[in-house]
Amino acid sequence: MNEFDMSLKTMFYPQIMFIETAIKNYTLEIILKEISTDSFNDIFSKLLTHYNSFPHGSHDYKAELKKRLDLRNKIYSILARDYKNKLVIQHFYHQDKNVPIWAIFEVITLGEFGTFISCLNQPTRKLISKSLGINQGYDTSSQLPQSIIYILKDLRNAVAHNDAVFDTRFNTSKVNTTLSAFLSNDCGIPNINFRTITDYVILICFILKQLGVSRNEINKMISTFITITETLRIKIPFSMYSQIIHTDTSTKLKQLKLYIKA
Repeated sequence: MNEFDMSLKTMFYPQIMFIETAIKNYTLEIILKEISTDSFNDIFSKLLTHYNSFPHGSHDYKAELKKRLDLRNKIYSILARDYKNKLVIQHFYHQDKNVPIWAIFEVITLGEFGTFISCLNQPTRKLISKSLGINQGYDTSSQLPQSIIYILKDLRNAVAHNDAVFDTRFNTSKVNTTLSAFLSNDCGIPNINFRTITDYVILICFILKQLGVSRNEINKMISTFITITETLRIKIPFSMYSQIIHTDTSTKLKQLKLYIKA
C-alpha cells in the first residue's frame, strides 16, 4: 500500500504545485487590474472586505471581520518569520518598502491563500471564479474558488507531509455540495463526493483544462492514474481494492476522457 500511495503522491505533486502557482498568478492579475497597486495595505482596506456583505454587528459580520484581521496578523507573522531566510523579503525591508502582494503570495501556504480569497469582496471573487472557467450558474456567491483551494490544500498537505492519500482520510474540509454538483454537471460525471481519490483526479483534470493545459498532458495524468490503480488491483484482494478504488471508477474515468476531449 505504501508503494501505491507514493505513486499517487508522485503523480499529484507537480500538478498541485502548477495549479497553486497559476491560481495565484490569476488572482494577482485581477487584483492589480482592480486597484492598480501591489500594496497589501491597500488591498486589505479596499478588496479584503467580504465582512461588509453582512449586517453590521451580526454574527457573520463579526466572524468574517475577525477572519480578515487574523489573516493580516498571520501574514505579518510570516513576513517576520521569513525575514532571515528569504532574500526577497529582506530586499524590501532593507529598502524601507512594504512587501508587495506578489512576494506575500510566494511565502503563504495554500490554506492561507484560500483564506485570502475568502476575504475578498464578491466582485473580485467573481472575477477569479470566471478566470477559472467555473460555471457561474453554480457560483452565484463566488465561493467555489476558495472551496477548490481548500480541497487542494488538504491533498497538498498530505502529499508534502507524507500522510496517506489513497483513502482520502486527509480531507479536513467539509466538501461544498455545490462544487460537487457543478463538477458532475460540467464534466458529465455523476456521484462526485470526494470520498474516493478518483474524484480528486477529476477536479485536478478539470482545473488543468481550464488553465489551458494540453489534452495530451491531461490524458497522461489519467493514464498514469489508471496504471497505478491496475497495479494495485493485482497486488491486493478485490474486496480491499473496491473499498479504495470504487466500482464506478472506470465509468468516471471514461467520461473524464470524453470531457477532456470535448
